[in-house]
Amino acid sequence: MWLGLSLFYVGAVLFLNGLWMLGRIADKEIWVINIFTGVVSLCIGLASIFGPEANAETVKSGALTLLFAFTYLWVAFNRFTGADGRGLGWFSLFVAVTAVPVALDTLADASTGLDWWMGVNWAAWAVLWALFFVLLALRKPIDRFTGVLCIAQGILTGWVPGYLILAGRLG
Repeated sequence: MWLGLSLFYVGAVLFLNGLWMLGRIADKEIWVINIFTGVVSLCIGLASIFGPEANAETVKSGALTLLFAFTYLWVAFNRFTGADGRGLGWFSLFVAVTAVPVALDTLADASTGLDWWMGVNWAAWAVLWALFFVLLALRKPIDRFTGVLCIAQGILTGWVPGYLILAGRLG
């Protein structure tokens, strides 16, 4: 259920951050969903790493979940401080590079539909984080494209599958 909970709110934050990037949500508002999703992801990551049932697989899952948590918390931090996002851009490069072998490993070991779907998700997230790097660190004007992709990925890689997992219809 951790996966469903995490993906559900990742879907919400990606969808809303995409709308924000397109100018549909104000800077003064977007921090709310980023803080909430960042804290939820942080709690899931830490519980996976340090919980009573922790093992190598849950520690790995928790470490990867923290990539999401810190991304959203950093977005919120930038909204509060007025930071220009370059640090987040460079962190996004780190995450994008990390997500590539995660996608490849997940696909190589896939045995269920959910495994295959997660491998494709990691590949999609690698692309999105790479775009955040280009947008924020390299300062390229790709706001609109990145915002639209963020909305699409929010729906397809987070919101819908997260709901389906929570409803017991996937996984």
